[in-house]
Amino acid sequence: MRIYQDTTAKFIQDALNNKIADTIRLRFESYYGRKANPAEVVAWTNSLQFLKNAVEYSSPPDNMVALEYELPYTTERIDCLLFGRGDDGKDNVIVIELKQWSEVKDCDIEDNVVTFVGGAERMVSHPSLQVRGYHYYLADFLEVFHQADSLGLSSCVYCHNYPRTDDAVLLLPKFKTLLEEFPVYTKDDFRALGDFLKSKIEKGNGHEVFGRFTASNIKPSKKLIELTSAMIADQRVFNLIDEQITANNTIIDRAKKCAKLKHKSVVIVRGGPGTGKSLIALNALAELIKKGIVVYHATGSKSFTETLRKVVGYRAGKLFKYFNSFSAYKENDIDVLICDEAHRIRTSSNSRYTRAEKRSTLPQVDELIKVAKVSIFFIDDNQVVRPEEIGNSSLIREAAAKYGADTYDFELKSQFRCSGSDRYLNWLDNTLMIRETANKYLTKNEKMDFRIFDSASDLYAAIKEKNRAKANSARMAAGFCWPWSDPKPDGSLVEDVVIGDFRMPWEGRGNRKLAKGIPYWYQWAYDPNGVNQCGCIYTIQGFEFDYVGVIIGDDLVYEPLSDAWIGKRENSKDPQLKRATIADFTDYAKNIYRVLLTRGMQGCYVYFLDRNTREFFQSRIHE
Repeated sequence: MRIYQDTTAKFIQDALNNKIADTIRLRFESYYGRKANPAEVVAWTNSLQFLKNAVEYSSPPDNMVALEYELPYTTERIDCLLFGRGDDGKDNVIVIELKQWSEVKDCDIEDNVVTFVGGAERMVSHPSLQVRGYHYYLADFLEVFHQADSLGLSSCVYCHNYPRTDDAVLLLPKFKTLLEEFPVYTKDDFRALGDFLKSKIEKGNGHEVFGRFTASNIKPSKKLIELTSAMIADQRVFNLIDEQITANNTIIDRAKKCAKLKHKSVVIVRGGPGTGKSLIALNALAELIKKGIVVYHATGSKSFTETLRKVVGYRAGKLFKYFNSFSAYKENDIDVLICDEAHRIRTSSNSRYTRAEKRSTLPQVDELIKVAKVSIFFIDDNQVVRPEEIGNSSLIREAAAKYGADTYDFELKSQFRCSGSDRYLNWLDNTLMIRETANKYLTKNEKMDFRIFDSASDLYAAIKEKNRAKANSARMAAGFCWPWSDPKPDGSLVEDVVIGDFRMPWEGRGNRKLAKGIPYWYQWAYDPNGVNQCGCIYTIQGFEFDYVGVIIGDDLVYEPLSDAWIGKRENSKDPQLKRATIADFTDYAKNIYRVLLTRGMQGCYVYFLDRNTREFFQSRIHE
């Protein structure tokens, strides 16, 4: 999606007539269905005048410009793309990141800086790192950049209010290598920027280049689990962008300095579904392994941990542990402990099987902070789905304070799942009454492919078709509203999930015969037979698929008279949740369905057992 696209001549004219910011604002509000942030409108008004000058100096009038280009599968937008042919006859695309910054301070976190943004001084990544993320993201996802006659791709930053001085922080020698590939042009570098742009686009041909760019196939999205092995083997398979970079820089910096730091460091990275928490966790693990740092990755999820172990192999699999694995460790035994899915932290690491002499007296969160010099927690406070799971940001901060730790807190907002649709997630939270948002209604032109089906059989047929088109791209999941039987003596599964003529087994708990040597949790997610089984919250949490089919059971229903969600414990077959209070059960059930409904990267297909619930969801969808 491009909020604005036109010839360079038209762009220059719109800017000269002071129409450009209003034009973008109106198109933005039409597309996103919400008001543009006033700060963004000010930025468009100011920065695009400076961009106009550079374009007027460097580009023929028939080249093309695109503003506020939305990256595939995300909500992140590139400020400007220019299209044209260079001096060497090469067709090029130029990425320009515009910054209004006038003052920048250095900070003790490597590759981060401090500047005034969002109404306060904040730590952010160096802008060349930001534009580098955009650059490689485009290169990864658009086939036009890796064909035989590929388009050239160049990227830079234009800080049009920032002075070039001898001590300019953005231009410090420590950024030299980065700046050589992704330069920063200051307010004193207008001619240098113009000459750079000229070399790439002054021979015109922008319409043709733009046409190839917009017609390019977008490669299928990369799934985290499928590429974990390559990531651990130090291959570049993902590119971090925006606030992901700032958080990652802080993790790597604290880890590199952990032996010299006087205090422990605790990094909390918060984010909703699909914001890249596990991506940063595994990216950091790979970087730290390469640097020889003692690092472990831990979760509270058996399905997620065992799948990671399987895909990386036996030796690397030892790096992946559970939250309850550290009771016997001494303080600071580990350099860095990466705690993914930290909302699954429990009250204690003890269980009924823990021998008396090995029982810990510490809360589990205290154990995790105690054993490591640097602890990183990736968390979504709205993904707690069981009574014994108590992980939340406040709990971690309180535990960190007990150890006198330096605490760093980040919030990820960029959306990389659900077709990069913030609107879908906001709508879902609003509809489930988890939080109020501006997105009360979902529109038919939504990027996320959301459909309601009349029967579970029709839903399953649609999911099988998606999976047939692309192996292991689609899965079924349901609320825990049916019994879960052990496999039959011959290894076949009992068809527990029964709705009319629809019959499907849960994924094969305890079954080792379906695929020799492959645990059931790995088979269900990534073995072709997994499409014939139904997952639940405990097997799907942490995973992602292109398409997910969700059966919403009658353990959570919408009550029209009270305009409220009602949790019905009597309809649940989950022995853990049935012990919760009614109020807590309702909250857990809402979180469960929020997780299930956000596992799809491109689409979510739904069937409702309860008629009122179905009608309520339908009432929240506009043509």
